[in-house]
This record gives sequence, structure tokens and C-alpha cells, in this order.
Amino acid sequence: MESAAKDKMKPALPCGSSSPGPEWPEQERAEQLARGAALKWASGIFYRPEQLTRLSQYRSREVQRTCSLEARIKSVVQSYLEGVQTGVWHLSRALEAVQGTREALSQAHGLLKSMAQASQSLEPLRERVVQHKQLQALSQLLPRLQAVPAAMARTQTLIDTQRLLEAYVSLRELEQLQEETWASLGGLELPVFQGLGLLAESLSQAIETAAMAARQLAREDPALLVAALRVAEVEAGRTTPVGQTPRDWRQRCLRALQTGLEQVHFSTTTLPEPGALAGWLKALQVALPAELATAEALVAPCCPPHYKVVQLWAHTLHNGLRRSLQQLLAGPELGAADAFALLHWALHVYLGQEMMGSLELGPEADVSQLEPLLTLENIEQLEATFVAKVQASVAQWLQKALDGEIAEWGREQEPNTDPSGFYHSPMPAIVLQILTENIRVTSLVSESLQQRVHGMALSELGTFLRRDHLRGEAMAPHYVPYLLAAFNHQSALSSSVSILQPDGAASGILAPIEAALDELQRRICRLVLEALQVELQPLFESVPSRQWLSSSELLDCVCDQTSRFCRDFWRVRSPAVELLLAEAERTVVLQYLRALMSGRLVCRDADERTQAAERLQHDAAQLKELFLGLGLEESSHCSPVLLALRELLNLRDPTLLGLEVAGLRQQFPDVSEDHVSALLDLRGDVSREQRQAALISLQDGPPPSPLMGHRALFSLVPAPTPSLSSCLPSGPCS
Repeated sequence: MESAAKDKMKPALPCGSSSPGPEWPEQERAEQLARGAALKWASGIFYRPEQLTRLSQYRSREVQRTCSLEARIKSVVQSYLEGVQTGVWHLSRALEAVQGTREALSQAHGLLKSMAQASQSLEPLRERVVQHKQLQALSQLLPRLQAVPAAMARTQTLIDTQRLLEAYVSLRELEQLQEETWASLGGLELPVFQGLGLLAESLSQAIETAAMAARQLAREDPALLVAALRVAEVEAGRTTPVGQTPRDWRQRCLRALQTGLEQVHFSTTTLPEPGALAGWLKALQVALPAELATAEALVAPCCPPHYKVVQLWAHTLHNGLRRSLQQLLAGPELGAADAFALLHWALHVYLGQEMMGSLELGPEADVSQLEPLLTLENIEQLEATFVAKVQASVAQWLQKALDGEIAEWGREQEPNTDPSGFYHSPMPAIVLQILTENIRVTSLVSESLQQRVHGMALSELGTFLRRDHLRGEAMAPHYVPYLLAAFNHQSALSSSVSILQPDGAASGILAPIEAALDELQRRICRLVLEALQVELQPLFESVPSRQWLSSSELLDCVCDQTSRFCRDFWRVRSPAVELLLAEAERTVVLQYLRALMSGRLVCRDADERTQAAERLQHDAAQLKELFLGLGLEESSHCSPVLLALRELLNLRDPTLLGLEVAGLRQQFPDVSEDHVSALLDLRGDVSREQRQAALISLQDGPPPSPLMGHRALFSLVPAPTPSLSSCLPSGPCS
């Protein structure tokens, strides 16, 4: 039948047709191309006449080929049509199956709709069944539910009387009854259980209160502490029903243990007042190790092992102390003593064997791996505070020492002397003691603080040395002796300042202090010499003069005054006394040179020049004798300059002055043309040409030997204003 049906569905082809269906444009074009190719082929084959005899053969061959192609094409088209016919048949069968399924689904939908309506009609009956079950369960639980208020009251009484284990058992019975009732009633909450949550919270607070008082209970009532902790542990091990929040009493208990411990030692009311920090730290130094010992001996046996009570105590004390110190540092600025005490205690005492590093404490008490008590910022803040406070204190002490020294200058008596007869004052020792003591103390804290204080000490010492506390003569009856005493102060500081150099420090760290001491020495020396100049200046107003030429009386007065002025120099310690004598001798010589070139005297003839030369020789010898008697070595004398000037005045032939001037420049390189002109004016016999020749020899002469030690003399003597006749074209007047 299937073959018959398929045969019915197959389309029939018209007779005589060689192609299925209508022709397409592409087919027409292909036929045209084929005809063109055939014509081209035929024209090529039959181009020659002798090929026409074979035309019948070619025609027969092409007819056979055409029939073969048509047969093949018919076969392909027939196969294609059979496939299409089979597909159409399958589609029709599928359509029939889909229609049958749709009808079956429609019938099932109708059945389901009728069943839903039947179920809705049964809903009131279902509700009645549920209510019946709830009433049945409620009737069974009614006796127990009636006892709930009394049980809750009894539980609260147990909590109030600190019978915590019994209270917890009663609470759990009530909670189990609540859970059973809730499950039996399908999640219905009864009003009788409304206070159960507050009851559980009351028990929790009682447990926390007991934990906070663990230190006291461990001594007085360890059973209560053990009961509270057991309740917390049992609650922690209980499986919480789905939908309820875990109470986590264990964590609350641990936090209560920490809170109670912190309140004892680090509450806000226990923070020290200003100035009392050292005592507070000293008390903690005793209390904290004792607290850890108590925890190990009394509290730990009352707690579960996993509480690690000693470690908990150590960490709690450490963190509480750290927070207290941070709060303390955030408040008013600490004083120097408090800052020092806190630094030393936190960096050395706290982790040392006297406290948390004690060998008596077990490894659980180790806090060395925790966050340090003081951060780097805290240490920086405390060091800066300490240095600033100490600097202000040191400055105040140094000022007091200086004020006391200044007050002594107004006394009617000379400075005090030591057993050796030298002027002496305790001020240098006081200054160094103040500075070294502060540096030494800070070495107990840290190297950085010691370096800070060392820098501060050097800065304050430099400021102290630069203060101008040396008063004028009119302000002090014994001005020069006190200046000499200050010389000894400077020498004492110079010899002892090396103790301020820390070990391992660079050698140039004391260079500013040494420079300040040198400047102080020069300032004192200058003031002493200025006082000497004031006394000698009236005596040199008559030098040179006719009286000076004929008598040594004027220089005798100068030597007597100088000797009286320098009589106390021996009270100055060496080597400062040698410096003073050398500078005093040079001051006398400079006064002599200043007077000699003042233009007061001009020699009238050779005899006066001879007298002046002899007077210079005599005065040089007298000054030499004076200062040798005072203890100045001859190598430090400046009076030989008078002998060199004597040669310049004693020269008989003025034409040889150039040689003498050149020799004078070799000995004293700082002599200038103006000085030479003033000396030539003193001779009184030098012509303009001779003067110019001498000054030219001064300029053109060989330079002084650099190997010779020359002390400044002429450069310290104001050059007199030269006359017009003494100026060279290249001189200062050109």
C-alpha cells in the first residue's frame, strides 16, 4: 500500500518533454554558450573539404552523446522528485500526530481544572484538621504551660541569688518547652513566653558580672566564677535551632574578663596627674607582674584551658597600658621629668627582667611580639618634648650662673683665687657639670635622645659663650682682674670641653664650640688691651718730642705704668698668660709706632737724627728688659722693630735709603708707603727725589720670604695722611 500511495503522490511528466519544468534565463544562456562552442568546434573540424566526408560519422556520434546526456539528466531529476515526495508524506503523518496530541492535552487540562475546584471545596476541612491538632497538642501541654510563669520567677530568683547553673538549667527547660510548643502549634507564639528573652539576657549579664569580677571571685568565691564560665561553655557547645541567633556567651565572657581587668588598672580615673607619672609607672612595675602571678595561680584553674588565661591577662594588660599611654600623650604636654621617666620605663623597664621579661613568668606572658607601647611617633614626640624642656632649663641655669658671675664684678674686692694663686671661679665647672650630667642621664634611654641632648648642649654652650657679659671699666671697680679671671674661665672650658664629645663622634663636632671659645679669648684679650691703651695713651702724647730726645723719663713712665698693669698677669694660667704678655708688648710697641709716625717731630739736623736713633735703641732695650722681667720669651718680642727704624734714622747718606727701606720690608712685610713717608718725614733731610727713589725700592724690592714668621705691626698702625710731595704717580694719591 505504501508503494501504491507513493506512486499516487509522484507527479507525472508530459510526454515528449526533455526537461522538467520551465526554462530559466541561466539555462538559455548556457544553451547559447554551448551552441557557440559547438559551432566553433564544427567550423574547426570541417574547415577543410576533405573532412566533409566524415560528417555522417560525427553526426551519429553526437546523437549518441546527446541521448546519453538526456538519459542521465532524466535519472537525476527522477531521483530528486522521489525524495521530495517521501518528505511530503512524512510531514502529513506528523501533522496528524500533532493534532491528536493537542486533543489529549485539552482533555487533561479539563480534568485538572475540575480537580482544583474539588480541592478548594476541601480547604475548610483541612483548616479544621489543623485546628484540631493544635487543640490536641495544647491540651497535652496545658499543665506545663500553666507552670511557666512560676518557673520564670524561680529562674529569676536563682539568677539574683547567683545560683547560675541551676538558673541555666531552668532557663533551658523553659526554652525547650517554648521550642516544643512552637513546633506543635505550627510556629504559633504564646504570650506566656514573652519574658523568656529578658530572662536569658539577665542570666547573660550575671555571667558577665561574674567574669568582670574574676580577680576577686578567684580569691573569695571561685565556685561562682567556675559556675559562670561553665554556663558560658555549655551554651557555646549547644546547637542553635534554625532561625535563632546564637547567644555567644563565651565571647561575651572573655570580653568581660578583659574589661574587668582594664578597669582595675587603666580606667580614666587612674591616669596620673602632671608630675606624678614616675610614681604611677613605679606602681605598675609592681602591680602588673603581681597581676600575672595571680592570674596563673588563682584565675587560670577556674577557667577552661583554651581560655589561656595568662596570655589573655598579659595581652589585656599590655593593650590597656598602651591605650592609657596614648591617651596620656594626647593630653597636655608632659614635663621633662615625666617624658624622661616614660621613655626610660617603656624602652627598658617594661620588657626587662623586672617586669614582663621576668624569668618567673611563663612563655604565655610574653608580650614582646605585640605592638610596642610607644610608636616611633610617640618616641619622637617625647624626645622632642624632653629636649625642649631641658633646653629651657639649661638656658635658665646658665643664665643664673652668668648673672652670678656678673654680680661678682660689682664687688669691691678682686676675684677669688685658688691655692696656686690663679684667679678662679666655679662657673666653668658648673656649666660643664650641667651639660655633661644631662648628656649622661639620656644615655640610659636611647642613643637618639643622647644625640639630641648632646646637640642641644653644644648649642646652649655656644649661645652662652657668645653672650656679651663683659662690662666696661666704669661698671666694675676691678675690671681688669675680672677680665683676667674670665681668661681663666675660657682656658678651663677649652681644656675640659672635650668631655662633651660623645664616643665615636666625628672629630669636628666640637669645632663650633672651639671657635666660640677662641672668639671669647680674643674678645677678652681685646678688652684687656683696650684698657692698657687707655692708660698708655696720655703718656705717648709727648712721643716723639724734644723732651723725648733728651730724656728717658717719658718711656720710664710708660714702663712703670705697663708693669703695674701687667702685675696680675701671673694669676692667669698658661698658655693664656704668654698670649697676654705677647699682646701687651705688641700693644705698647704699636702705641710707640703710632706716636712716632704722628708727625709731631721733624729732626732739624744730623745730631737730632742721631739722638732719635739712640733713643729708639735705648727704648727698645728698655722694653725688652721690661717684658723679659715679666716672663715673656724674647722670641715673642716686637720691640726689635724700633731697632730697624733706628737704622733708617741713623743712616748718614740719604741716597742709600732705598736699601734700608727694602731691608725694612723684608723684616716687616706689612709696612706701607705712607708709613715709610712718615718715617722719612721724621728724618727731615730727605728730598723729593730721594723719597721717590726710596718708595720705588719699597715697591720693586724682592718679596719677603714666606718661611719667616711675621707678626702684624704696621698694618695695625693707622697710616698718616701723606703730603703731596711724598706721593708717587702710582701711589694712593694718583
